[in-house]
Amino acid sequence: MTGFLKIERDGHVVTLTLNRPEKRNAISTAEECAEVADTCRALNRDDHVRVVIVTGEGSSFCAGGDLKGMRDRTGITGGHSGAEIRESYRRGIQMIPLALYEMDIPTIAAVNGPAIGAGLDLACMCDIRIASEAARFAESFVKVGIVPGDGGAYLLPKVVGMPKALEMSLTGDPLNPAEALACGLVNKVVPPGELMQAAHAMAERIAVNPPQAVRLTKRLLRESQHMRLSTLLEMSAAYQALAHGTRDHREAVDSMLEKRVPHFEGR
Repeated sequence: MTGFLKIERDGHVVTLTLNRPEKRNAISTAEECAEVADTCRALNRDDHVRVVIVTGEGSSFCAGGDLKGMRDRTGITGGHSGAEIRESYRRGIQMIPLALYEMDIPTIAAVNGPAIGAGLDLACMCDIRIASEAARFAESFVKVGIVPGDGGAYLLPKVVGMPKALEMSLTGDPLNPAEALACGLVNKVVPPGELMQAAHAMAERIAVNPPQAVRLTKRLLRESQHMRLSTLLEMSAAYQALAHGTRDHREAVDSMLEKRVPHFEGR
């Protein structure tokens, strides 16, 4: 572990904080990428975790990649040949979307400040985005003469639609929180001092539900984005059979009929 992440647990909610404020939480090394990916995989195996919040320490969410490392061909963009740079991406930054975006646990990005380049894409890897009024967003790879190398070309169009994704990617122009809200990039904008409270409130609204049903629902919605309806219906029937067989399903029905607060155990 590099100490890039600060991990905090509050009941069933885990907060991951990018903890390099002196570098505006830029992702600089393959080791940092591996720490994020390994942490996400470990949390995904933890049945006690029901929601994960991702945020940044200090005034930035994530400034993307390390420009000095990019200039010097070190870190996550290391290598002097095309083959070496390709492997740097595959074994570095691309580990994060494969782990974070593919988590079954719902994820919330609490965007406390600028989310630039890979930082914006990191936010898009999460299911829900809540922004501080101090946040800024830019798909700015073109400004430094490169392309989105971390999955942004897949992620951003799914969040804002292809026309807006093209505008953001081809101009590299930043969006303020109001513009991000208007195009659906974020779900909600709050004052800076209320950001984590709002993120935790959203997390608790999710965490009170049966955790297995929540995970299955997220996976179903993810898979629906690239399936035919008939295939999705088959998958839905299979997932429904799994959900109907859980104790939490019976507890949910019984608690409604008995007009009491349910107690879910994730079984």
